Amino acid sequence: MADNKKSTTDEKRVSQTSKTTRQSTNHNGAQTNAQNAKKAQMKTPEELEKARARKAKKIRRRKRKKVRRIILSYLMLIFLLVCVIGGYIVYEKFGKQVLTYRQEAIDLVAASSEKTFRQDETSIVYDANGRKIREVTGEKEVYYKTYDEIPAYFVEAMVSVEDRRFYEHNGVDYEGIMRAAYILFKNNGNITQGASTITQQLARGIFLTNEVSYERKIKEIFIAWEMEKKYTKQQILEYYLNTIFFSNFYYGIGAASKGYFDKDLDELSVSEVAFLCAIPNSPTYYDPRTNYDHTIERRNKILNDMHELGYLNDLEHQTALDEKIKLAEEKKISHDYVETYTNFCATEALMEAGGFEFQYKFDTIEEQHEYNERYRSTYDEYYSTLYTGGYQIYTSIEPKKQKLLQKTIDETLSMDEDKNEETGIYNLQGASTCIDNSNGRVVAIVGGRTQEELQGYSLNRAYQSARQPGSTIKPLIVYTPQLERGYTPATRVDDTDFEKANMPENSGRTYSGMISLAQAVAASKNVVAYRLFGQLTPEVGAEYLLNMNFNYLTIEDRQNMAACLGGLTYGATTVEMASGYSTIENDGEFRKPTCIVQITDSQGNVIVEDKIKSKAVYELNASRMMISMLQGVFTGGTASGLGIPGMSCAGKTGTTDNNTDGWFCAFTPYYTMSVWVGYDTPQATRGLWGSTYPGRIWHDFMTEIHDGLKDLGFPDYEWVRSTMDWKDTRSSSEDSEDEDDKKKKKKKKKKEKPTETTESTTQPVAPPPEQPTTEPTTQPTTQPTTEPTTQPTTQPTTQPVTATTS
Repeated sequence: MADNKKSTTDEKRVSQTSKTTRQSTNHNGAQTNAQNAKKAQMKTPEELEKARARKAKKIRRRKRKKVRRIILSYLMLIFLLVCVIGGYIVYEKFGKQVLTYRQEAIDLVAASSEKTFRQDETSIVYDANGRKIREVTGEKEVYYKTYDEIPAYFVEAMVSVEDRRFYEHNGVDYEGIMRAAYILFKNNGNITQGASTITQQLARGIFLTNEVSYERKIKEIFIAWEMEKKYTKQQILEYYLNTIFFSNFYYGIGAASKGYFDKDLDELSVSEVAFLCAIPNSPTYYDPRTNYDHTIERRNKILNDMHELGYLNDLEHQTALDEKIKLAEEKKISHDYVETYTNFCATEALMEAGGFEFQYKFDTIEEQHEYNERYRSTYDEYYSTLYTGGYQIYTSIEPKKQKLLQKTIDETLSMDEDKNEETGIYNLQGASTCIDNSNGRVVAIVGGRTQEELQGYSLNRAYQSARQPGSTIKPLIVYTPQLERGYTPATRVDDTDFEKANMPENSGRTYSGMISLAQAVAASKNVVAYRLFGQLTPEVGAEYLLNMNFNYLTIEDRQNMAACLGGLTYGATTVEMASGYSTIENDGEFRKPTCIVQITDSQGNVIVEDKIKSKAVYELNASRMMISMLQGVFTGGTASGLGIPGMSCAGKTGTTDNNTDGWFCAFTPYYTMSVWVGYDTPQATRGLWGSTYPGRIWHDFMTEIHDGLKDLGFPDYEWVRSTMDWKDTRSSSEDSEDEDDKKKKKKKKKKEKPTETTESTTQPVAPPPEQPTTEPTTQPTTQPTTEPTTQPTTQPTTQPVTATTS
């Protein structure tokens, strides 16, 4: 009871205290307000205004914060909605597909066994009639070795150079992927480095194609994961080392060891092991038979990596570096020109189907070298699949025409039997390409003379050797472009010699004064072509060649006036020249030259479609005017007497200085054909002109394949009045001249009063030309003979000055 009273008393005391406190607070607050009011009355108007401004600013700031919170809330809501919707769309578009890839990988690996990694399928090549030409087998030797039979050095070498973290990852090296992602960003999205582990490389080689795409990469990763679950590291290494390509048709280390050293694996030294392991990274670039120094350089890198990782001690490392590698004698197997060309075309067709983008124009040498490296690497990947992919390769090659073209070249050049003392190959050689004008595809191709006693891969000069094209380049780089700019076959042009030294001269140093453009073409007038090229500029002229995929055109050629006379750094191939002339015949529409019609895989799925793509290079009317003038070359020009009876013909001859190279490029309504004759190492050739051996080969072959064909003629061009008034253009193509030279020019112009005729389209007939007798010019002494790439890998240090042609 007392406690209750105490509690009540305490409550009253607390209540009384609280009341007192409130009263005190109220009193103090009232007192403070009174004081503030008193102080406010004491403030000046300016101070009062500032105070009000500060208060208003605080209010505005609170309002802005409130609005900002509301906006951020809405933005967050919108962002979440976008994430949800975007995630749903991504899942619908890609997620299901990725899950499909994952399931496919699980099924593929689950169904695989050791036999999966031992088998391969042979590709088959068919001719234009659908008949089997051959199987793509070559010397595909396979000596399978189990893991126990593989020396430790092989495993250590491959792991060192290809996949250092092989024993740590689960099939995918995420550090490598990060490096590849950085390089991908650095190269603006171009896939240049795959970051593939040994497991991924094996997955790609066995289960996938070499297509460069993100989809394939995803599939590759999933398959690699599944393989690491099913197979041990030792099994993966065994399968990998037995399936990789070592160039020269050797698949697996057993075949490579036998092929390059004629030894079993256990007989190889560590240096020889590293030498072999250098090859698969780029089987063409590191081909020991053709690029021995490249292989040695990479061997040294592998030995250094093995030393760094502790696989070799100092003594073993130095001993291996000092060891001289001696290759066994190469086993010879015969391969004809159709085989080499169909392999090349099929490889590039597969590359294109896989997404590779070909490039022909470069602004810098560095850009060109970077592209060449990318091209070579991709080419090697796809080339190796020809021997294991089981492709059905359908081509446009016509066996009868192929056999006839080879026979024609052999017989025409049979009068010269001189051979190279070291190689035993005929010194005087010829090459030719024949294209069907209806589709732009190659029907026959010959890269040299037949020699039954020789075996092994022969250089296919038709597409692998670029040579100075002489005057045959003029219609492509000078005349047809100028016909687009107002010239006509009847336009009067100046055929007088240059007054300065070291300038081009006409064949036989003969000049005709003022003549029509048609006469200049028929008689192959160098000074006319040079003056017109000066107006056009080399940069513009070269663009036409680049648009027709001329592989060997260099940066220097695009600035070189001598290019208009065939004075190119490397030159052109017969495939390129035939394709260029076929473009003119096809009303200016270019079609990439190839012999591939269609490629299917072993299940019949179409990989390369039977589809002809074209692009406009020349204007239609300009092309038809050019055809009209090229007909004059046969009727009264440098190709007189080489025409086919009863068949329309148009074309051009070409002969370089000292009769080093002879060319004939011409077409009918049915076929276009280019022919080159000369020596592999350029040298003067007695009796060689465009109209002799090359012209005779063209005439004999084309006459026979046109037997029974009706002359369809060429379409007429639309006659137009030229807007070009002739003018002396020598100043645009010569160096600066002194005042005396300028005065002479003025006097000459007054006397000649240039005019342009506007006659009918009937073409004048030019007198037969004399043979070229001018001074020699600088020319490359060697020609590229390595595995084909789309561009030369090095730039020359000298430029041709001129190339006297006929």
